[in-house]
Amino acid sequence: MLNDKNNESSVYRDILSLSLAKNSRIAYEKGWNVFHDYCVSRGINSMEATQEDVADFFLFLSMAPRSKNATINPGEPLSLSTLSLYKSAIANKYNEEGKVSPTRSPKVSAILKGLARYRGKSPRRVKALSDHQILLMLEQCNGTLIGVRDAAILALGFAAALRRSEICGLMSSDIEIIPPVDRWDTKKMFVTIRKSKTDQFHKSHRIAVPQGRKIRPIDRLQDWISASGVTQGYLFQTMRRGNNLNGNPMHHSDIPRLIKKYAKAIGINPDDVSGHSLRAGFVTSAAIHNARMDKIMEITRHTNPTTVIRYIRDADVFRDHAGENFL
Repeated sequence: MLNDKNNESSVYRDILSLSLAKNSRIAYEKGWNVFHDYCVSRGINSMEATQEDVADFFLFLSMAPRSKNATINPGEPLSLSTLSLYKSAIANKYNEEGKVSPTRSPKVSAILKGLARYRGKSPRRVKALSDHQILLMLEQCNGTLIGVRDAAILALGFAAALRRSEICGLMSSDIEIIPPVDRWDTKKMFVTIRKSKTDQFHKSHRIAVPQGRKIRPIDRLQDWISASGVTQGYLFQTMRRGNNLNGNPMHHSDIPRLIKKYAKAIGINPDDVSGHSLRAGFVTSAAIHNARMDKIMEITRHTNPTTVIRYIRDADVFRDHAGENFL
């Protein structure tokens, strides 16, 4: 009987874990481990923590500098977004165990709000890369196999407004290139996104991508397919020495590194861009070229126009400026 209850409990936790995306599970596990280690160092049972224990935990993290070996902002305290992630990780663990989380306490929320005011920093907004900047970055991609791959990633990621995880998850079978039907026509492409941040249940989205005249994402993708010989499996793969593909997908952390590399090459501060800069750049560039909101949302797959409007506002801020005629 005891074994049956243990098995039921294990199945319950497994099913609960499936409610989260893979990356969320990894992030929550890391956040919980940080909290658990903190509790152990202070003789606290992490599954019996009080609201005061959790509040003290956030105060400690907000003041403790990161390791000098940290890849991001060494020596600085953790960001508020990371603290918020850890709060969710603790709540998730307690929920899995059927317990009320101490993070639900108003005191914990007040501590995080107080830290936000104390630091006085607004959320980081990454730079949206314009179509002109993408063109300059593409010119920096050399003729090596890696350069051809990088050009295809930059062009397709921008043209289809892809998230970095979506770029890495693309399979060869997700690409459908339609040749021109006559001499007045141009080739077209459909890109199928089987799973994304906002589509955890694999409903998938089919995105139309035109050839265009400047960035030419279809040409650049075909160059990569021809040079690499990739006809099945992951579309963008990591390479061993000698530029040999190993069949493994690129990691989502490879995309921001790639973008930063080419941004730096054209004089943009790499700290100002991220993996999201391609997606944000498509929205702002489309707005500048007077694309309709509904057509932009077809590509970005946003369901809430408020998110899109934030990017458009950045692109539109100097157009018809109130002071244009007298400043």
